[in-house]
Amino acid sequence: MAAPGFEEPPLDCPRCPRLAAFLSELRALHPDWKNAPVRSFGELEARLLIVGLAPGMRGANRTGRPFTGDYAGDLLYSTLLRFGFAEGTYGANPGDGLRLVDARIANAVRCLPPENKPLPAEFTACRPFIQAEIAVMPKLRVLVALGKGAHDQILLALAVRPASAYPFIHARLHTLPNGLLLADSYHCSRYNTNTGRLTTAMFHDVFESVRCALPA
Repeated sequence: MAAPGFEEPPLDCPRCPRLAAFLSELRALHPDWKNAPVRSFGELEARLLIVGLAPGMRGANRTGRPFTGDYAGDLLYSTLLRFGFAEGTYGANPGDGLRLVDARIANAVRCLPPENKPLPAEFTACRPFIQAEIAVMPKLRVLVALGKGAHDQILLALAVRPASAYPFIHARLHTLPNGLLLADSYHCSRYNTNTGRLTTAMFHDVFESVRCALPA
């Protein structure tokens, strides 16, 4: 969904040569995958914006919907359903009929990076998209950063200074200078859950605080 002043990157976005070349290789290997910039999911009228780092190889890069098709999506969408930020049934594919409620999901970097590690120049090249997206969300009240990378990119997108005054701390709810709330969470990746860095209960705690800040 587009709005004046906001456009998603084109499917053949050339801003990051390394990422464009990587996606070109994947198109040859997996022609049935999306292998393109992943567009945000949800309405621009939402009060909640959830920001991840970048699409996952077998998740959003494959299916074309943020956090759809891998373990991170299993945990994220079940949590959104639990706290009333989604309706329907999550079927791990964009055709499952799941609908977000007062929420939107985006990534700081829209294309899959090798080893899931965007370079600084790639963060910079993609930042105008998240900046423009935030600017055209008139009812936005809360942002959730899934991981420190997303946290840092949100602060840069909003030109928050000094960034050191808003450190990434799991379950911390920051009030930013512009009045928006920023909720921090460890990323809901399989690695973080397998190592115990993030438990389901810890993830639920973050969204419980978000729900309190955004009464239904």
